Amino acid sequence: MPLPLGHAAIGWAVYRTVQPAPARDEQGVRPLCLAQAALVAILANLPDLDMVYGLVFYGNGSAVHRGPTHSLVFALIAGLMASNLWRLWHRIPRFGFVLCFWIVFSHVVADWLLTSSPVSLLWPLELHFVSGYKGWGQVVQMVLFQSIKDTGIVAFCLIYLVGLRYLRSLRDIKLFSQ
Repeated sequence: MPLPLGHAAIGWAVYRTVQPAPARDEQGVRPLCLAQAALVAILANLPDLDMVYGLVFYGNGSAVHRGPTHSLVFALIAGLMASNLWRLWHRIPRFGFVLCFWIVFSHVVADWLLTSSPVSLLWPLELHFVSGYKGWGQVVQMVLFQSIKDTGIVAFCLIYLVGLRYLRSLRDIKLFSQ
């Protein structure tokens, strides 16, 4: 089951796949913008806000988990809203709708493919919730101490990103040699 670290790694892989590489500086280094990394991590974990909602209003993180926030409709709405966040504050990175949608939707797809519990992919036509009880202590412990389980997901994403960079460098070499 992907936890926040795994979802952030998957979101970063989606970001690097959809977003073209930034320009290099004078030393040939591509800058890493912490604001971009933070926004990707937030968007990639956004569907799990339903756990916070469940904890605050029901004392159970699983009360409404994997409901409407784990759907195509939510990813579309969240993508639209996130793509306009830069209008609120100039320091928020400017991401397009397609990029925001795919980062949020990567969470839904990861939960759908990597867990046995259903997601509400076609909500409002279908609605699924995870059964069980996850109180504050269990959720905090899971997020802080069980994220080590995401090392396989993180490793896979790193291997994917290295391969993607290699393929793009081959493409760039071919483009410039013509």
